[in-house]
Amino acid sequence: MILVPEMDAIINLLGIKGVGEVANVGTSAAIANAVYHATGKRIRKLPIRIETLLD
Repeated sequence: MILVPEMDAIINLLGIKGVGEVANVGTSAAIANAVYHATGKRIRKLPIRIETLLD
């Protein structure tokens, strides 16, 4: 765990600053790429649904 000694005014009501959102940026692209490699069909709209794959 890393502790930052400075005061940070940009936090939520619990006093926590979220950093998990940064790691989720490429998740949907990675899933779409995995679907393409598994099925051979490129999906460019989210959410990826089974109906879209079967069309």
